[in-house]
Amino acid sequence: MIKLLVFDVDGCMTNGAITYSDDGREYKSFNVKDGLAIATWIKMGLKCAIITGRSSNIVEKRAKELGINYLFQGVKRKIEKLDEILKSESLTYKNIAAIGDDLNDYDMLKNAGWSFTPNNGNDFIKDAVDTVLNAKGGEGAIREMIEIILDKENKIGEFREIWL
Repeated sequence: MIKLLVFDVDGCMTNGAITYSDDGREYKSFNVKDGLAIATWIKMGLKCAIITGRSSNIVEKRAKELGINYLFQGVKRKIEKLDEILKSESLTYKNIAAIGDDLNDYDMLKNAGWSFTPNNGNDFIKDAVDTVLNAKGGEGAIREMIEIILDKENKIGEFREIWL
């Protein structure tokens, strides 16, 4: 059973674009449908983590807004942070599903019990994961991932009942 979702940010939770204003402010866009799915997953008593290679106040704000349990930014070796989480939660790799879109996600994805990449993920990563999603990063890929997992584990009804 999947008990923990692990997300990369740029290219998965967002479309991968990073926009800067003239005064140096950074902008990212997140999909609200992804956000609803993450918040619902957490309401079901399950856990989420963000492990990302970049650091951004925007990501910290989004993680807090959604109630994400773990946030690690500026990470070079994501598998090391994932190992910390697994130890803290007394979980094994088979209990996690992870989504990533590029080479820095490879180790994390290869060890996850169920690995995903958005439709616009790197071709090498597409060949390495269990599931290539129909949605692109930032366009509902996280929502699709969560619904696939819940459907397979016969929990999609519980997911929907939270809002109906």
